This record gives sequence, structure tokens and C-alpha cells, in this order.
Amino acid sequence: MNLQETLENYVKQAVKSDFNIELETVEFQATRKEFSGDITVVVFPMLRYVKGNPVQIGERIGNYLVENAEDVKGFNVVKGFLNIEINDLYYLDFFDGIKNNETYGFVSPKPDEKAIMVEYSSPNTNKPLHLGHIRNNLLGYSVAEILKASGKKVYKTQIINDRGIHICKSMIAWKHFGNDETPQSTGLKGDKLVGNYYVKFDQEYKKDIQNLIGSGQSEEEAKKNAPILLEAQDMLRKWESGDEETVALWKKMNGWVYNGFDITYKNLGVDFDTLYYESKTYLLGKEFVSEGLKNGVFYKESDGSVWCDLTDEGLDKKIVQRADGTAVYMTQDIGTAIQRIKDFPDVGGMVYTVGNEQDYHFQVLFLILKKLGFEWAKNLYHLSYGMVDLPSGKMKSREGTVVDADDLILDMAQTAEEISEELGKLDGYSNEEKKELYKTIGLGALKYYILKVDPKKRILFDPKESIDFQGNTGPFIQYTYARIQSILRKADINFNTSIKTLSLHDKERELIKQIQLFTEVIQNAAENHSPALIANYTYDLVKEFNSFYQNVSILGADNDTEKAFRVQLSQVVANTIKNSFGLLGIQVPDRM
Repeated sequence: MNLQETLENYVKQAVKSDFNIELETVEFQATRKEFSGDITVVVFPMLRYVKGNPVQIGERIGNYLVENAEDVKGFNVVKGFLNIEINDLYYLDFFDGIKNNETYGFVSPKPDEKAIMVEYSSPNTNKPLHLGHIRNNLLGYSVAEILKASGKKVYKTQIINDRGIHICKSMIAWKHFGNDETPQSTGLKGDKLVGNYYVKFDQEYKKDIQNLIGSGQSEEEAKKNAPILLEAQDMLRKWESGDEETVALWKKMNGWVYNGFDITYKNLGVDFDTLYYESKTYLLGKEFVSEGLKNGVFYKESDGSVWCDLTDEGLDKKIVQRADGTAVYMTQDIGTAIQRIKDFPDVGGMVYTVGNEQDYHFQVLFLILKKLGFEWAKNLYHLSYGMVDLPSGKMKSREGTVVDADDLILDMAQTAEEISEELGKLDGYSNEEKKELYKTIGLGALKYYILKVDPKKRILFDPKESIDFQGNTGPFIQYTYARIQSILRKADINFNTSIKTLSLHDKERELIKQIQLFTEVIQNAAENHSPALIANYTYDLVKEFNSFYQNVSILGADNDTEKAFRVQLSQVVANTIKNSFGLLGIQVPDRM
């Protein structure tokens, strides 16, 4: 049992002993900073069962705890709040038990528990990854790592949207205007080259529309009849029918994009256990559309399109297959979900990391899968997140106004270099070491800035603001870690020194209390699919350490026992920072 569970039992015993009343629950909260104490019992909820003055009730419970609970050394009552003071030995015992545990806070998976599959990234193969994809990748990767640390078996995956009209747009534009250029002939990453042709298509499409309007068509007619769009639609039909020339071009251009994506993923520090391709799962989706038609889950309109009527569930009617028999996104997502369970029978739930503009889509998908009779559909979760904006406004892929992921990663390292050079802290570093450090700081700043925000909130991303060595930033936390490493390098201590006789300084006690929270924070972050809880916990831990560092001498302690304890305490803090930042996909440098 943890401290709170132990105290809850004693509080219930106290109320039973003094008032002959059985309490069902006891409400706790952290003790406010202005009062002495380590944990607080809230007396007010007890007044429903225990009649009397809340201060007197608190004092009677406090006296019982001091007499009977060995971990309690004292108490004070402020109005209806019983502030309990815990013995130093309790904290020292706890610390002694975790000081050599490098994975403290992490839970091993239970062998018989169902696994979770976390999907993230899931790009279209018609453009490079951008800032929005960065938030997606960072969130998905971090949630997967947090779920693992909480004791779940996890598979990381993505669905690559490698088919559809958007792909054909890039292909048509390259066919018309590409002059057979390749990533090798241009020196461009493959995803960037293909993305240029997506933009080119949009430019030519707009020209076609204007020409048709000029010849007398309405804008609505012109948008439907633009020759380049009709060509792209024809190409999609050819692709679905297996036309050799179309499929060969599709394979070639997608291959360029995959090579480009791999470089970006490596630079960003994310990975996947398995990949799914829409081109391979949409057919299974179509099979289940046919199955659903037989079972009455879907119905066919007079034009041949297939729909699902969800109006009884408070939603709308949703198309699952077009009149010409081609698949829509919903078809593919149905097929992908089913294929994943076929491939990984130990998976009992899935997390889809997708922006909040797709909230309705996932409501419908999960409901359709339930209607199709899949038991696991009740364990599907949409990790919905807000968009990332820039001071200059919203990004638009087809207009070529996105912030390219590779460029941003590079810019972050350059910004880290400029600020580090200004601070002049890197004497004695080789150029190679500096380059690696700038990348670590820049990426750490980017990841922390994005992950410290609740996923549901929209972000206004400011690169300069994110790289600051003060405040709630990645570099500030990395710098504290490096400072601790410097202390550890200078320390010469006996790690076997007994610390049981120590009397704790207030700052030491607060630091141990913060470390104690790590296990609970991981579990909460996993339950809420929120890396922000880990990020902000780490910032609180670092603030607590810096307060300890400023108020308590570590290497200049009065005796060897104090020195050994404070160095080990610093080491545990560093280890916790490293582990929590690891859950965010952020590295920590030994020197800064």
C-alpha cells in the first residue's frame, strides 16, 4: 500500500474508534505550501456522517494517527483541513528502495493482458511532412511510450494513405510537367519533389477553372469539368482496375516519397513496429461493405452508392462506397482496423492519433465497426488534437504555404546554435560535439513546446520562444539535467553509506515527495493519453530540484552521510528527468 492508502485505513479506524461510524472514503489533497505538513485530510465531507465541529473532529483524528500510525509524527488543523506531518524515516525508506532502480515508475506488462496498437503519422504520399504532422508524430510516439511505461504491451503503427484522388493529382502533374525528373536528377528529397507536383496540379487546376468560366461555364460547373481534374479522376479509375502503366508510375513516385519520409522520421526520432497501406486494406473494407449489405448494416441507394444510416444514434447517413464502386476513406479505415486484428490477435484496443477535424469520422467508424459485430470496437480511442498555427496564420498544403518538417528541424538546431553561442557556454567542445548538442537542444525545445500543451488545445508555435534556457521549456530542463551530471562527475562518495539516521531538510523532503509522484503521473498520463502530464510533472520536478540546489549545499555538506545522500538524491532526480523525457522522445545531454 502507498502512504495515502495506509493513512486512509488509519483515518477510518479513528472515525470508527472515536465516533462509531464507518466511513466509505477519505478525501486527501496536497498540503498547501503555507502550512506545515505532507498530506492533508479534508474533514468537510465527513460532516455528512460525523456531527460536530470540523476543527475538533480533525484534532481527534490527528491525535489518533500520532498514537497509532508509525509514519505520522505530527499534525495541525486549519479550519476543516487536517495537515499530517510524516516521519523522515518513511521518506528515507522509500528513497532507499528506489535509489538504485533505474526504471523507477515504470510497470512491466502483464503477460495475459491485451495489447494496444497506437496509430500515428499516417501521411498522404503526395507531399512532404509538415508542422501538423510533427505534432501528430510526437503525440502518437509519446502516448505509445507512456502506455508501455504504464504496463501495456504496445504496437506502433501507421496507415499510409497511398491511394486516392490526391495521389493521382501529383502523378498527373508530374506526367505533364515533370520532364522525367527524379530525386537523383534534382537533388531533392523524394517527398519534396512529389509535393511540388501537388502544388503544380493546384495551379493548373485553377487556370483550367478560369478558362472554363471565361468560355461561359459557372464556377461550380468549371470546378467539376476542369480537364486536369477529369484526367486525375480517370487515372484513379485506371489505378483501381490495375492498369499497368498507371500502377508503375504510382509505385515509382510513392517509392520516392517513402525514402523521403524515412529520413524525416529518423531526424525526428520516431519509429514504427508495423506499416499498413491503404492500397492493401481498402479491398478488405469493400468485402465488409458487401457483408454489411447482406446483414442490413448498410443499404444501397438507387445510384448504386452504399450508405450506413446512423440517424437513430444521433448521427447522420454516411457513405461507405461510391456509386462507381470505388472506395472512400471510411471503406479503407474499416478494412485497416479489421486487418490489424487479424495480423495481431493479441491486440484488444487501438488509439488513432488524428486531428480534431476528423472527430465525426471516428465517431462514425467506431459505431460502424460495432454494428458489424466486432467486440474489440468498444476499445477504440480517437486521440483528437488541435491544429498547430504559426504567427503568420494557417498552413495550406495545396498552396505550398506549409512549414516543412525537415526545414523546421534544421531551423530549430540553428536557433539553438545562435542562442548557445550568445550564452558562450560551449568552450572545449569540438565542432562535431557542438553540432550534436544543437540538434539535441533544438529537437528537445520543439518536442517539449508541443507536448507540454494538452492535446485537445490548439497551439501557436513560436520557435524562438521554445528555445529559452529559463521557464517551462525543454532546454531549461535539459540544462538542469546537465547541471546534475556535472555534480555527479565532481562527487567522490561512498554509495553504501547508511542514511537512516538523517534528519531531512524541508527541500530534501519536498524533492522526495515530487519523485514519489512519478508512478502515479505515468498511470494518469496513460489513462488520459496526455504527454502534457509528463511534461509538466518534469518541469515541477526540475523547479523543486533547483530550489533544493539553491538552498542546500550538496558537495559542501556538513558530513559524509549528508553529502552521500544529497548526491544520490540528485542522481535519482536526473534519472527521473531522463526517463520522463524519454517518454516524450526527448534526449538529455550530459553537458551543456
